[in-house]
Amino acid sequence: MSISTFSSLPDEKLQVLERFRNVFQLPYQRYHDIEIAVAQSEQARLNLIQIQTEKKRAEDALAILKATQTQLIQSEKLASLGELTAGIAHEIQNPLNFVNNFSEINLELAAEINDAAEKGDLEEVKALTADIRTNQEKIREHGKRADAIVKGMLQHSQKGSGVKELTDINALADEYLRLAFHGMRAKDKSFNATIKTDFDQSIGNINIIPQDIGRVLLNLINNAFYAVNEKKKKADEGYDPIVTVSTRLVDASNNSPIRQSDNSIIISVQDNGNGIPENNRNKIFQPFFTTKPTGEGTGLGLSLSYDIVKAHGGAISVESIEGEGTVFTVTLSNS
Repeated sequence: MSISTFSSLPDEKLQVLERFRNVFQLPYQRYHDIEIAVAQSEQARLNLIQIQTEKKRAEDALAILKATQTQLIQSEKLASLGELTAGIAHEIQNPLNFVNNFSEINLELAAEINDAAEKGDLEEVKALTADIRTNQEKIREHGKRADAIVKGMLQHSQKGSGVKELTDINALADEYLRLAFHGMRAKDKSFNATIKTDFDQSIGNINIIPQDIGRVLLNLINNAFYAVNEKKKKADEGYDPIVTVSTRLVDASNNSPIRQSDNSIIISVQDNGNGIPENNRNKIFQPFFTTKPTGEGTGLGLSLSYDIVKAHGGAISVESIEGEGTVFTVTLSNS
């Protein structure tokens, strides 16, 4: 809005025109502000739609990632089960051989009892019966051993209840050490290693999910066997591959042996292999990181082991010297 004039206007008329201008300026400014607000509102609506779209994409990607993670974890479990199969077959064959042998002996003894009974030789019948009873005890003992191996295999292959239970950690470690060793021997007949154990008998039973901690032990022991086997392929004849598994009841504050009630347990798996290069040590617990050749490792074993130990409220660490060997240490609470 404008006014043109050929002469100057008196002050009172200028003031009137100024007030008149202000009357129109205020609604115009309000109108302009409303236009800006409407534009901002529309932009906010578009931004919200974009955010919702991106959120949906992120949720879909997360769902796919979780499904993939579940499949990979299951694949890793099945892979470790496959590694156990040969060891289990060897372990279960021993008690089955005893069962079969003593069963055959008992059949022979039963026939001898019949002969002795027909001859009326009561003392011989008693002696033969005692032998059958002794053999039957051995059959029962080895049958239980086979049953325990099968149950352990099923626990390893199944998801499990996820409930902690009192477990003999020394027996668990010893079991997986032998199964891992025989599994390696089945895959490579030339494989051999000195196995050492140092179990603290004062530990007793601890509260863990046995199939989960078993997976951790299996992974660490298999890695140790792999490390010493790789070193042996290139080392001189004087090299003796050694894998040591130990348990210890310790004081978390000063690492000194203490009473069982103090609730801190350390499990160590040590090898004298090639060690882990320094630039790899901070990566070994990352998913999919592996130094093994393609097809020999998924890179998930240590990552899953880390998650399992952490879920138990524990910790896992590694110390390694290139050319000398590696020690993995698992610390668990006994509370």
